[in-house]
Amino acid sequence: MTEEPDRTTARRARRRWRAFAIFAGVAAAEIGLFLLLGQVRGARPPAVEEPPAFEVVLYDPPPPLVSSEPPAPEAGGGAAAAPSRVHTPPPPRQPQPSPIPTPPVPAPEPDPIVVGAAPAPSPSPGFGQGGEGAGSDAGVGAGAGPGRGSTGPRLITGPTLAQIRACHPRNARSRYGRAELSCVIRSDRRLEACRVVSEDPPGLGFDAAGQCAVVNFRFQPPTEDGRPLEGQRVTVGIDFGRPR
Repeated sequence: MTEEPDRTTARRARRRWRAFAIFAGVAAAEIGLFLLLGQVRGARPPAVEEPPAFEVVLYDPPPPLVSSEPPAPEAGGGAAAAPSRVHTPPPPRQPQPSPIPTPPVPAPEPDPIVVGAAPAPSPSPGFGQGGEGAGSDAGVGAGAGPGRGSTGPRLITGPTLAQIRACHPRNARSRYGRAELSCVIRSDRRLEACRVVSEDPPGLGFDAAGQCAVVNFRFQPPTEDGRPLEGQRVTVGIDFGRPR
């Protein structure tokens, strides 16, 4: 029983000595560090030696030698670059005024020539005096030319296909028919007094269709000795539809 308290007391004593030893070691280390820093601060820096002084002499350099030979081309160089050119467009052309033509110079008028009777006879021939007079004339009528001969009636124009179709009989639209008529040629080239000469096929109205289409004919009247003859008859034929 007595040994156990002695061991505990011995352990505590060792712990105290160990703590004291640690404290003493730390304090000694700090004191040594302060002393070392004090020596470093108190030491003088080494003296810096100044560089030796040197003299600078100023003088005027001699002028460069001028050589008459052209300078040698530098190594690595090439041909000189061509100067740049700036293309400037030409100014717009201004419209030139059209030249005014010079008026032609009129030819000098010839001296007037007097035509009439001379007061006295002369050896050289002169101009005779023309006659004088006043008169008027007017006439209306058809004249006959110098030619002689006779011509028959001549067709100028006939009915168109549309005009023939318009006159085609309604009850025979699909049938072919023909009508021949005898008419008188008027002085204005129209036809009048027309009568049906023949009708084929009969009884289907092609006679009336011929009378309808004949008004579209124009004929030149016949002539005799160069003069037109009126009241002459001409026979015309009109086909309606296509023949068989």
